[in-house]
Amino acid sequence: MRIALDAMGTDAAPAVEVEGALRALNELEDDIELVLVGDPDRIREELERHGASDTPRLTIHPATQRVSADDPPASVLRKKPDSSIVVGLKLHKAGDVDAFVSAGSTGAVMAASLFVLRPLPGVERPSVGTFFPTRRSPTLLLDAGTNVDCKPRQLVQFAHLGRVYMADVLGVESPRIGLLNIGEEPTKGDERAQETFSLLQEDEGLHFVGNIEGRDVLEGPCDVLVADGFVGNVLLKFYESVAQFILGLVRDELADTVDSPPLDSVTRLLDYSEYGGAPLLGVNGVTIICHGGSPPKAIRNAIRVAAQAVRSDMVADMAAELDA
Repeated sequence: MRIALDAMGTDAAPAVEVEGALRALNELEDDIELVLVGDPDRIREELERHGASDTPRLTIHPATQRVSADDPPASVLRKKPDSSIVVGLKLHKAGDVDAFVSAGSTGAVMAASLFVLRPLPGVERPSVGTFFPTRRSPTLLLDAGTNVDCKPRQLVQFAHLGRVYMADVLGVESPRIGLLNIGEEPTKGDERAQETFSLLQEDEGLHFVGNIEGRDVLEGPCDVLVADGFVGNVLLKFYESVAQFILGLVRDELADTVDSPPLDSVTRLLDYSEYGGAPLLGVNGVTIICHGGSPPKAIRNAIRVAAQAVRSDMVADMAAELDA
C-alpha cells in the first residue's frame, strides 16, 4: 500500500515528518510505501541528515505551498491548491495512494477532505474521533469537536462509524457504544439525548450499553462514546488538562525522592502520540489528522493506524454499514 504523508504539517516540518516516516519504514510491516508531500529540497535535506537519501519504499511528491494556522480552512482549496494538504488528498482521490496523514491545520485537512474525498453515502456529517485512556482500554470519542448541534440521527451515524473503526482498526469484537449524558436513565437529558437514546437502543446493529455519565467515562464502560462536537470537545480538553495537571503534581512530589517509582507507564498511558492521530470518519478515504506539535513517534503511529485502516477495508465496511 502507498500512504501519503504531508511533510509540511507539524510545527517543526519537515524534520518531524521525515524522522517519523523513517521510523515507520524501519519498524512497521514492509508492505508500506510512503510518499512525502511537500518542498522537495527541504525534504531531501532532512533525508540526507539522517543518511537516508536513497531509502527504499519512500518517494517525494512536490507541493509548492504550505497551509498555516492563519489560513481560513474553507479557502485553502481556492487559495492554496498546490499546498501539501490539497496535493496529498488529490493523490488519494486519484487512487495514487491509499491513505493520507497530516499534522497540518485540522480545519484545513477536514475541509479539504470533505471537498476532495466527499462524504460516504448515508453520512451527513463526517466526524473526527479522538482516543483517551480509561481503566480498561482506550475509548473513541465521537465527535471530538467537528460538529456541534447534531441531530439524533447524526449521532447514530457517529455510533456506526465508531463501531466499524474499533472493529476494523483495533480489532474490538462487538464494540460497546455509550451515549454521553447527565444520567443513566433513558429519560435523562434534553429531548435530543432522549431521542438519541431510543434510536440507539432500537438499532440491532449496535451493542448499545446506555447512557454514560461524565464521572464514569474513565472507568471504561464503552469502546465508543457518542456526543455532539460541542460537549465532546469540552470533555476532551478538560481531560487533557486534568491528566497533565495530575502528572505534574506526581512528578513534583517525587522530585526529591530517592526511590521514586517509574512513571514511564503512566506517561505512556497519557501520551496522545501513542494513539496515532485522530481519524476523520465518514469520508470516502482514509484521513488521519495529527497534532501540530506531534513528535516523530506520533507520525509513526499515525502511519500505522492508516495502514491498518487500509488493510481492513475500513472505508468499504463503513459504506456497507451505513447503506444497510
